[in-house]
Amino acid sequence: MNLETIMDDAVSLARLTAEFIRQEASHISRIPIESKGVHNLVSYVDRQAEQQLITGLQKILPGSGFIAEESGAAKAETYNWIIDPLDGTTNFLHGVPVYSISIALQEHDELLLGIVLEIGRDECFYACKSSPCYLNGVEVRVSDSLLLDQSLLATGFPYYDYSRMQPYLRLFENLMRHTRGVRRLGSAAVDLAYVAAGRFDAFYEYGLNPWDIAAGIVLVQQAGGSVTTFDGSQSVLYGKDILASNSHIHDAMLTEIKNTFD
Repeated sequence: MNLETIMDDAVSLARLTAEFIRQEASHISRIPIESKGVHNLVSYVDRQAEQQLITGLQKILPGSGFIAEESGAAKAETYNWIIDPLDGTTNFLHGVPVYSISIALQEHDELLLGIVLEIGRDECFYACKSSPCYLNGVEVRVSDSLLLDQSLLATGFPYYDYSRMQPYLRLFENLMRHTRGVRRLGSAAVDLAYVAAGRFDAFYEYGLNPWDIAAGIVLVQQAGGSVTTFDGSQSVLYGKDILASNSHIHDAMLTEIKNTFD
């Protein structure tokens, strides 16, 4: 099994799927956002993009299974793709150009490769366990910021689970006061890719799904960063929260989180 060949083929497939999404995005501005038509279009784009990915990935790795946002899980015994055909659908709906395709490959419980293609800027981030992290063919690394007050962070807010919002907002305020800022792009996959590329020094969020973060976990780790849950566990993929950083500020972030949530 040549993992880098599989990754290259999956990157090509992601680029083809991104072109379909990009073409469909041009129709969004012609439909009023409050109308049923625009929501039907977004659902159509989600489903069609996911089916295009599934069909192509099955050819790349015959017999593999899938964990996908739209169609759920059809898992195989050994290899499974974890995919999100359109991470950032609200941005897509409103014409905000931060949305992405996220593809990861898992062997049993181990993540083997990750691809995040940010469609608006045509930036493809990719890595496998035997390679560095790349952005459009150029190797990237996490940042070298050593202190929180020198760091730019990213986060997201939950859509459904508001049970932890009060401490979460306290954490947001504290970090906003004691860092260079906190950004919210609306695509967790892109946030993680930006940590891997050194644009953000850390990203934290709760209430995410495996398809939101699987690819990004690989990118950050292969770019030299650290990824844990809020309590420091390495079991992140199916955990309730995620902290990804450049490694240097990881312990400081964990301390801030612990002090806020305790």
